[in-house]
Amino acid sequence: MKLPELPSGIPRNLAYDSGRLSILDQTRLPGEQVRIEADGLEQVAEAIAMLRVRGAPAIGLAAAYGLCVALAAGLARSPALGLDEARQLLAEARETLSTTRPTAVNLNASLAWMLDGTDAPPRHARTAAELLAALERRALDWHVDDAHRCEAIAAAGLSLLPRKARLLTHCNAGPLATGGIGTALGVILRGHEQGRRFTVFADETRPLLQGARLTTWELRQAGVPVTLQADSAAASLILGGGVDAVIVGADRIAVNGDTANKVGTLPLALACARAKLPFYVAAPLSTVDPDLAGGDAIPIEERDGREVSHWNGARLAPRGIDLRNPAFDLTPGDLVTAFFTEAGVLRPPLDSQSG
Repeated sequence: MKLPELPSGIPRNLAYDSGRLSILDQTRLPGEQVRIEADGLEQVAEAIAMLRVRGAPAIGLAAAYGLCVALAAGLARSPALGLDEARQLLAEARETLSTTRPTAVNLNASLAWMLDGTDAPPRHARTAAELLAALERRALDWHVDDAHRCEAIAAAGLSLLPRKARLLTHCNAGPLATGGIGTALGVILRGHEQGRRFTVFADETRPLLQGARLTTWELRQAGVPVTLQADSAAASLILGGGVDAVIVGADRIAVNGDTANKVGTLPLALACARAKLPFYVAAPLSTVDPDLAGGDAIPIEERDGREVSHWNGARLAPRGIDLRNPAFDLTPGDLVTAFFTEAGVLRPPLDSQSG
């Protein structure tokens, strides 16, 4: 299978070739398109931790390729690397990658798919070189599968959305955040290609402005009408009848439907409930954590407080104050109208539907 085409003007966020992972540095967008050519594990881990690659599906994909980069680098250093040494190297790489972003379940799901299970490459390879080749094929399979999951998610969302709609989205859940067309934004982009009349309100999304920098850029590249607004303006827009639905992505979903997504999502769900408007979550089933009955156990990443107190290195807040910078918030499942998944439209709770 080949990767589905992206809208013209939107580049692939990740591209792997021969031990090197090319990463589009999302922290430099929209001003400039800069690619990081990572040929070592530390570069991949740093890119994930510093949000140079971000979005739960893309994080998982970067981690899968990161294992390949780590083993390729090990073989470059030691061409006679033994199979046991290669397995140990992968175990250490897995540990490094798994701690880069704690909230997105896709990260560890992809590492487990690459390394665990009866069909995983470490169980069957006879040499370190053979193991690398098998891991590279497996990572590409994950990439292609994620792209096709995005297409199915888009189809599920379009089965519910009207042909003309004013939509609000938060953070960034488009091609930059996945291995394909995107989740929440994928619904909008494919609908636009089909001639649907969608207009979009994009929240700026504090503290790193993914909505302002990335979502508006992707929509503009695709020709979708988009209006940027402050996060704090969203609730009044919803309650004032300015939108028809809200659609967001997710980083981890508990089986009861509790959803962790970029901080600022919960107020949107509360406003939709008050306004009796649909609040949709678009995400692959790999985002559902089958081990979590509810969202209370989802770890909420606390990022460096300087992302709140500073901008571009300049201090905005006074010295000596306490800082709080949660990267995500938790939306209760009973506030979610429906989930758009590759298995179709699902309603919370998910324990009897997501398999």
